[in-house]
Amino acid sequence: MKISSIVITFNEEDNIRDCLESLKWTDEIVVVDSNSKDNTVNIAKEFTTKILTADNIPYGEKRNLGIQNSACEWILWVDADERITRELKNEILNIINDTGNKIEAFYVKRKSFFINKFIRYSGWYPDYTLRLFKRSTGIRFDDVKVHEKAIYSGKTGNLKNDILHYTDKDFEHYVNKMNIYTTLSAEEMLSERRKASVFDIIFRPAFTFFKMYFLKFGILDGYIGLVLSTLSSIHVMVKYQKLYYLNKSN
Repeated sequence: MKISSIVITFNEEDNIRDCLESLKWTDEIVVVDSNSKDNTVNIAKEFTTKILTADNIPYGEKRNLGIQNSACEWILWVDADERITRELKNEILNIINDTGNKIEAFYVKRKSFFINKFIRYSGWYPDYTLRLFKRSTGIRFDDVKVHEKAIYSGKTGNLKNDILHYTDKDFEHYVNKMNIYTTLSAEEMLSERRKASVFDIIFRPAFTFFKMYFLKFGILDGYIGLVLSTLSSIHVMVKYQKLYYLNKSN
């Protein structure tokens, strides 16, 4: 059975080639580009002619656009900073060619590389995320600004092999991404009429650090586990601080 792979991009010239190289075995590659200003699209053209432009719509709608414009029954979703390993590729091919398979959607363990190493604890691994599914599940993604959810029907399962996620190559990348995502999260919470309190700004970040570093064994990730837990707590603080100021101005 054939399979389509879908990738959303925005200024991903540093990532997109390695990502698409890891997808060359799929029958079709669909790129949904958010009006990139760098060389992303030109690189993508080396791998596919199916490149869609979608700007100023929620991330979930971009996912839906990719699904609508893909041709195969099986769909593999991959972010631009992710890589399909040879082991995962073989596992996927075995599944989609297994006529006795009754499972229609699969979650994959995401193994994330942060700054200088793959994270094994801190609540980051295994990070099961929906990546492989059949069109017949009727899958669609909601239109929230961040952390969109998949809505579908059918049996689900877990794949054994990891997808590699090169999430943050340096501190500058993390901080820039944090600024974007905390703004989107604050705006989403505001649309849900949520309020930020002193508790949210002070105690939620502290608990985030405690949970990641101690309860989720981030301490076993060494120094980088300490850094990740600290930055994650700052992320939470900034998100609620932004919501606090949005509450004040609305």
